[in-house]
Amino acid sequence: MNDVLPSGKTLILILISASLAAFMSSLDGTIVNIALPSIAEAFGLTTSSVAWVSTIYLLVIAGLLLIVGKLTDTIGLKKIFLAGFSIFVIGSFSCGFFPELLDSFHILLISRIVQAIGGVMMMVVAPAMLSRFMPGNRRAKGLSLVMLFAAIGMALGPTLGGYLTEYLSWNWIFFINVPVGIIAVVLGLIVIPKTEKNACSLKKFDTAGAVLIFVGLAGLLFAFSEGFTLGWTSAPIIVSLILAASCIGGFIFRERHYDNPLIDLGMFKSISFVIMNIILALLFFTFAGANYMLPFYLEYVHGFTTSNAGLILTTMSVGMMITGVVSGQIYSRFIGKIKYMIMAGVVLIGAGYYLLTHLSPVTGLGIIITALGLIGLGLGLTTTPLTTLIMGSAPASKQGMVSSLTGLERYAPMTIGVAVYNLILIVGIVTLIRNSGITEIPPAQISASILALGFDMAFVVSVILAAGILILCFFIKEEQAAADD
Repeated sequence: MNDVLPSGKTLILILISASLAAFMSSLDGTIVNIALPSIAEAFGLTTSSVAWVSTIYLLVIAGLLLIVGKLTDTIGLKKIFLAGFSIFVIGSFSCGFFPELLDSFHILLISRIVQAIGGVMMMVVAPAMLSRFMPGNRRAKGLSLVMLFAAIGMALGPTLGGYLTEYLSWNWIFFINVPVGIIAVVLGLIVIPKTEKNACSLKKFDTAGAVLIFVGLAGLLFAFSEGFTLGWTSAPIIVSLILAASCIGGFIFRERHYDNPLIDLGMFKSISFVIMNIILALLFFTFAGANYMLPFYLEYVHGFTTSNAGLILTTMSVGMMITGVVSGQIYSRFIGKIKYMIMAGVVLIGAGYYLLTHLSPVTGLGIIITALGLIGLGLGLTTTPLTTLIMGSAPASKQGMVSSLTGLERYAPMTIGVAVYNLILIVGIVTLIRNSGITEIPPAQISASILALGFDMAFVVSVILAAGILILCFFIKEEQAAADD
């Protein structure tokens, strides 16, 4: 394919369109949780029941990522962009309007499924658009801006959601998506060029593979997200894990033999490609641990209010914004040595996790903010060049496929990471109670001290993983994609 690349104002508007997609998908991932208590009150639900507002969104996105990636390559970026935002707007309006009108929580869940279908399209299309339309020497700068908007959405979500819920109503966390989505659709109609369709038509779409990977990933993430609630040895969790293993195994077997696969397993013949994808997944796995555990530490051990704890945690997002943009700006200067930029980011992340291995009830706020800042700066310095390298190693006809893969490597590890770090925290606390001199601690400090020691043990695991990631970085090679036929 030799499509003429857009330039000038058109390219800027395409960049804005991609940034809007990244911003909205990230915002929606963090804005809802803060409103769950209000939603539970509105429908008279228990905590476990209302959690399905988030869980069902997560399961649909995880199950559809690879499917939407293939559809993007097959029917074109513009159609996926427009369809994604349109479906997202319809789902968002439905979430805010119909559940209370019909007094039905089930309508809210159905609306969240619709919203998730649009959300996954937006998630896949943003990096794919930049890799397709931006010149190679400017691609990293474009991706850095998209990741900046994604980080802003992630950081803004809890605060904006809190204000909308408190001063308006929970419905407005969904209504706010509607005007932005309409603007994005109009912008996309005008500026996004049509792309050539993949040689393989929808008639050859791997429907069986799509079913296998949807059921497999949804089952896997359901097991990890609900394992503590239902019990790891409960029938639903065991069945989900068996189903996930069977379906994912069947999917891999089918993709190796199908002539139009959802994911081209041939890309994994490159050791460097495999390593880069493993690094990206591990980075977000460890990030999930910090993001999950630190609110509990700040609130239960230090006694901060929820709003103040959230404000402290935005340090990570601010760090990601700063180095995410910087790494994009200096990317071209490091061509041939990009792995050293990534390694510098991993060192910063490891240093941040190391500081968090010394948490206690009297740890100063300065140390906590410094640690969070280092982690955020490190993530920004690694994810932009790493994503650029991964996207650049695939031809134009597979940009949707690879974009969905990187999305899955962010999404699934963060979900699994929450469950794993929760398990590490619990096991660590039990072990420490058995082996530490608990009788030597003043009674008023026992619970806080034990919790802090549990957090320390969990972050030791993060330091070890960071060291492992650093070793993997030595094997990164800067590979260029083969041209499309």
